[in-house]
Amino acid sequence: MSDKKCLECGDKVMGRVDKKFCSDYCRNAYNNKVNKESKNLIRNTNNRLRKNYKILSELNSSGKTKVTRRKLFDKGFDFKFITSIYTTKTGNTYFYVYDQGYLILENEMYLLVKQD
Repeated sequence: MSDKKCLECGDKVMGRVDKKFCSDYCRNAYNNKVNKESKNLIRNTNNRLRKNYKILSELNSSGKTKVTRRKLFDKGFDFKFITSIYTTKTGNTYFYVYDQGYLILENEMYLLVKQD
């Protein structure tokens, strides 16, 4: 029988042949370290989407509102983070963050809409 070492702390592992960790604590600590980078990316992306959604919701209380690009930008809106794009038959392209969306108009104006 070989002496297996815990992947996290290096202590001797007792039990099943395929066991890799000495305890649940070591297993969780190891997996948290391994997944930290990808979790940070997902967390940061979700935070940006949440912030964009909040900004659109606050500015668009009536369901259809016009605002300037500057107003969105000043509130911290990040135009790189959207959840979907919808193009109408007439060629208008709406960008959505969940059910809150915007259409780019002329003169740096934006039409904010809420999907039903």
